Amino acid sequence: MALPKVKADATEALLATLTLPEGASEARQAALARVGAMGLPHGRDEYWKYTKPDTLTSVEAPQAALFHNDEGPLFDDVDRVKVVFVDGVFDAGASDDLAAEGLEIDLLADAMAADIHWVNDLYGVLETRGQVPVERPLAALNTAFATAGVAIRVTGKASKPVNLIYLHSDTGSDVRLHNVIKVEAGAEMTLLETGPAAARLNKVLEVDVADGAAFHHVRAQGRDHERRAVTHCFTRLGTESVFKSFTMTANGVLTRNECIIELTGDDAQAHVAGVCMGDGKDFHHDDTVFITHDAVNCESRQVFKKVLRNGATGVFQGKILVKEGAQKTDGYQISQSLLLDDDSQFLAKPELEIYADDVACSHGSTSGAIDDTALFYLRSRGVPEKAATDLLTLAFLAEALDEIEDEALADALRDRLEGWLGRHG
Repeated sequence: MALPKVKADATEALLATLTLPEGASEARQAALARVGAMGLPHGRDEYWKYTKPDTLTSVEAPQAALFHNDEGPLFDDVDRVKVVFVDGVFDAGASDDLAAEGLEIDLLADAMAADIHWVNDLYGVLETRGQVPVERPLAALNTAFATAGVAIRVTGKASKPVNLIYLHSDTGSDVRLHNVIKVEAGAEMTLLETGPAAARLNKVLEVDVADGAAFHHVRAQGRDHERRAVTHCFTRLGTESVFKSFTMTANGVLTRNECIIELTGDDAQAHVAGVCMGDGKDFHHDDTVFITHDAVNCESRQVFKKVLRNGATGVFQGKILVKEGAQKTDGYQISQSLLLDDDSQFLAKPELEIYADDVACSHGSTSGAIDDTALFYLRSRGVPEKAATDLLTLAFLAEALDEIEDEALADALRDRLEGWLGRHG
């Protein structure tokens, strides 16, 4: 079927400005073909009706003023392996030695250029699987053209987390990052991601978690006020494996985070959670999640909380698909917003699609203001209104933060959230 003219024209215009890397792999060429067949996203597409993709697909990236952060680096007290990218370019001087017990870390470009490297068998595989039943053309665009990123093979229990730090120094930078992670059977690692990365960012993370392995992911998207970003996390889980991902977002003009998870082995667990803090009519934040249960006795949790004020917009689209034979599935989904004024809005589309009869699945979505009774209770005991409102806001976010397994990491994010609330009275 031919693409609608508006999609065909936008796709042709963008692709005309891009060139496949020299000696492009079959995975890159196949991804380019997928982009051409699907076309770039348009506001009339079902999963883009709440979020305008035009600034993510335009030929030139919109300018984004640099944000000077006075808080200091996040997770600075954590013993970690730092891997730094500035506008998508690896900064060896600011990075640590890429070696740690239980980890093999390579730059993506180096790994893909090697004659024999495991990444060539995995690059683009999970992204391709994630295109069904919902097309994700910006992810395919990334697979075709991204050359920056890392390839991490986890061979045991990693001795320290890996922190991918994305710095933004060019007001017009347009960056595509692609990270591939393979967690071997019984292995375990924690990945930290921090920073805004670019004026416009398109990022893909592919994570293959083998039997009995565990992957923990904590991400804090940078506070640049004018940045735009679309991110994708594609994950495949083996038997008795664990995947836990948490994202904190503050500021930004447009952020869309997609998470696509396949539970393919029995007794696997997948938890994905996030909080966002939005202030102003230019703030738009979209979480889009698709979890597929294709094995027995698996558990998934989706917990998303958004605090919105001064005309900010939040979006949540979450789906749990339980395939035939995926008995004993336990699927939980909750999306909630706290609207601190009458101008902000929260748009939610929770979905369940179930083809097994022995499951426990639930979804819920609510939107509301600060509880007047709770606020009165605190104020009657001498707590100032602003402090009381901040306390109730942090309490609202607590369920999502509780999904972070490492309490030290959770505390660091709580401190940042308190700081954000303190600056936005």
